[in-house]
Amino acid sequence: MLALVLLLLSVFTAGCGSSAINNQNADVENEVTKDLITVGFSQLGAESDWRSTNTESMLEAFSQENGYNLIYKNGQQKQSNQITAIRMFIQQEVNYIVLAPAMETGWDSVLGEAKEAGIPVIIVDRRVDVADKNLYSCWVGSDFELEGKKVAAWLKAFTEKRGISADDIHIVNIQGTIGSTAQIGRSRGLANAARANGWDILDEVSGDFTETKGREVMASFLRKYDNVNVVYCENDNEAIGAIEAIENAGKKVGADITNGEIMVVSFDGVNQEAINYAKEGKIACIAECNPHHGPRVSSLIKTLNSGGIPDKFNYVSEKLYSSFDDISEIVVDGSTYTIDELE
Repeated sequence: MLALVLLLLSVFTAGCGSSAINNQNADVENEVTKDLITVGFSQLGAESDWRSTNTESMLEAFSQENGYNLIYKNGQQKQSNQITAIRMFIQQEVNYIVLAPAMETGWDSVLGEAKEAGIPVIIVDRRVDVADKNLYSCWVGSDFELEGKKVAAWLKAFTEKRGISADDIHIVNIQGTIGSTAQIGRSRGLANAARANGWDILDEVSGDFTETKGREVMASFLRKYDNVNVVYCENDNEAIGAIEAIENAGKKVGADITNGEIMVVSFDGVNQEAINYAKEGKIACIAECNPHHGPRVSSLIKTLNSGGIPDKFNYVSEKLYSSFDDISEIVVDGSTYTIDELE
């Protein structure tokens, strides 16, 4: 009987010891988390190499070692998923919300809820179109229309240098996700240049920023038109798909567009395969779209956290790449941009 009592007593005390240790560990963890800035990050998805690199930059910047407690949600290209994530962040009482929006419209209600809860929102990459601009604290990203203007200016300078008439330029545009800031800006940059220069835009169809859709859209263009000689791809993944479709059709990708070759131009400069294609001349020109926003967003949060007011719109600097040495610089809106030659 005594042995049984001692056995039960030892089990009981061991259990109490384990519980005490667990409670101590929880207290330590809560103490550490209490000193961190909690950030809820809603990423729109993983549709491209640019997006994956952007996510990596954010995850690295918002580590515990850097003073953050990050709650990350992948929206899987659905705005509804992102709205759900933001509402979850509000319930969790995060300190800041970072949003990389799938599209520009449809955010007024949920951002209003965040503002009512007193949680500052930072918009990353694509913009939001809301009636009250005070629903978010600031934005950081690229000037997508300027990117489009740069590529168009390069195309104009290159074709003029080669003596190619504007009447001989026949363009198809594989657009990005319709309604996204990148698509709107890059499409507008091309459209305005085409009107100004007398270029022929044969067609525009979305490739959703993906290689698969880019290949499908390009194959459709080639069946529909027999005079395509410039393909304006609104990101590198689409360009890779377009090049495959062109070559599968028995045509040649290159810059000699008056002799049957099809020129491809693109955006991002992140995918290594696209960079290699640019070095070979299969992609004639790439406008960089810088994905490394993590440190920039962290800097904005530190400014807000210290009571400062950051600039509302924060643009990143970006380059223009080409393996053709015909053009060393271009001028857009009075500013000169040098071409980084890929070798």
